[in-house]
Amino acid sequence: MTAQITHYVKEMNSPVGRLTIVATDKGVCHIHFGELVKCMASLKAWLKKQGRKGEVVQCDETLRPICQQLEEYFSGERKNFDVSLDLCGTEFQKKVWNTLSEIEYGETKSYKEIAQSIGAPKAVRAIGGANNQNPIPIIIPCHRVIGSNGNMVGYGGGLDKKELLLSLEGAIEKIS
Repeated sequence: MTAQITHYVKEMNSPVGRLTIVATDKGVCHIHFGELVKCMASLKAWLKKQGRKGEVVQCDETLRPICQQLEEYFSGERKNFDVSLDLCGTEFQKKVWNTLSEIEYGETKSYKEIAQSIGAPKAVRAIGGANNQNPIPIIIPCHRVIGSNGNMVGYGGGLDKKELLLSLEGAIEKIS
């Protein structure tokens, strides 16, 4: 039987719009682009898919340190996050996400480079799939992955958000 897990949620404003942060007692498990009311259905579907049972509770206090680090990131004061994560995914996905976490602030890598760095040079499409399933964007910086030709490709929050994040980090020229 699956244990009951409390999922704490809090909304915050950011330069990429409203974010809904989700965490358990273990750490951050999900960041949604959008308001809680608009992403509650997809959050519940994600929890069900991950086999997570339990309640979803709004809790500012538990999530305050995470939101503070995100605010510091958005203001340019923080380049690395120091928060616990509660990752749900396959071993392959976790391997990809751990590799994404090693991409330095202000740097980008291609899907091909990620595939090569994990020893699976032909798994470029699978890297894209894992990137797309990243439950903790921004903290796990999937926005730092670009096409081999340098083009912006795919981002769960939308390419405008990806460009804004890369611009914020100085990886690309500021967009107007």
